[in-house]
Amino acid sequence: MAMKQTVLVLGLGGGVGGETARQLHAAGWQVRAMQREIAPAQANDGIVRVRGDAMNPAEVLAAAEGCAVIVHAVNPPGYRRWSERVLPMLDSTIAAARQVHASIVLPGTVYNYGPDAFPFVAEGAAQRPLTRKGGIRVEMERRLQAFSRQDGRVVIVRAGDFFGPQAANNWFAQGLIKPDRAVRTIYNPGRAGVGHQWSYLPDVARTVVELLKRADSLDAFATFHMQGHWDASGTQMVEAIRRVVGKLGGGVPRVAPFPWWLLRFVAPFNETVREMMEMRYLWQEPVRLDNARLVATLGTEPFTPLDLAVEQTLRGLHCLPTG
Repeated sequence: MAMKQTVLVLGLGGGVGGETARQLHAAGWQVRAMQREIAPAQANDGIVRVRGDAMNPAEVLAAAEGCAVIVHAVNPPGYRRWSERVLPMLDSTIAAARQVHASIVLPGTVYNYGPDAFPFVAEGAAQRPLTRKGGIRVEMERRLQAFSRQDGRVVIVRAGDFFGPQAANNWFAQGLIKPDRAVRTIYNPGRAGVGHQWSYLPDVARTVVELLKRADSLDAFATFHMQGHWDASGTQMVEAIRRVVGKLGGGVPRVAPFPWWLLRFVAPFNETVREMMEMRYLWQEPVRLDNARLVATLGTEPFTPLDLAVEQTLRGLHCLPTG
């Protein structure tokens, strides 16, 4: 796909949406982002912002005029109101893409899959999730596949738990450590011996950029898995945080089990916590995505070494000593 085309990013304020927008702009795309609120200080990064709500089909269509691609990276914050908002927002994107003849890029998850697909999950594995959010994700992909059968084009990149320097709404920043604080304790939601998959957001964004360069040669409904950082022991991410913090003068943090018992107590009164509890099964057994199709397409998967990725993430979250 030629550069200098225009892409619309929905979800600029989120980790994957923001990082993808920045990398597409750096790669030569004209990037437009739709946001409900626009801060004046954001206007100098080369990204054109338009006001709008992803729940409003007319506003999404207006924002998408002249765009070759729509990156649908928008989600209700904190897992809240998924059942009410996720599918209507996607329907707005599909309707706009159909009208302006744009392709759709969706950052995917492992939520689509149930235990029958574990532990090593290929792109074509059956999607039989046991959770409500997994069911919503399956329906999202079903609607996108239907769009692709009507001359639409879709690229889905599924990945593990996100972490990165400009993303605080994820397990790394909300579970293992806390943004804007020195790291004294690391809480591990998993347990030793149970593998877990992580995806560094700049690597995810780079993967999207590279796939869009090859968009004309991809299937109309093209799905890819990223391997990301596979924590085979369930302790490698925690140890990387300890190494980085210690190396940069922050002392060596202690490691403690994540307080699942506390979430169980709070869940009846807090929607975000309740939704987090639903995804606990991903910490109780290994789930690893097979990236063979991605490697066959790109030659290699974009990859940042773990300690460097962790350092950049902790710096971005203001968790390391300054100076």
